[in-house]
Amino acid sequence: MGRTVLPYSRMWEEERQRWRRFRRALRREDQAHFDRLFEAARRHLQAGVYAASPWPLESMLLAMLLEHEKALAELKERLRPQEDEPAP
Repeated sequence: MGRTVLPYSRMWEEERQRWRRFRRALRREDQAHFDRLFEAARRHLQAGVYAASPWPLESMLLAMLLEHEKALAELKERLRPQEDEPAP
């Protein structure tokens, strides 16, 4: 019989567990940021399934970067009206 491929959501969880010791070594305030990065990657599980990468961390990191890019774009858009105002 062939090898069974783990569901991507399970690989995501295993990867998160693999980084558990690293997380514990971070300062408490950094741990919250670290957790948010993994949650950002979890929001894109379907894309990770589709990518079928042999290294799940790659697709997780790209998902994290995607969420950061979206946040930056939103902040830039919110700042744009303020930049367009003439200085007093």
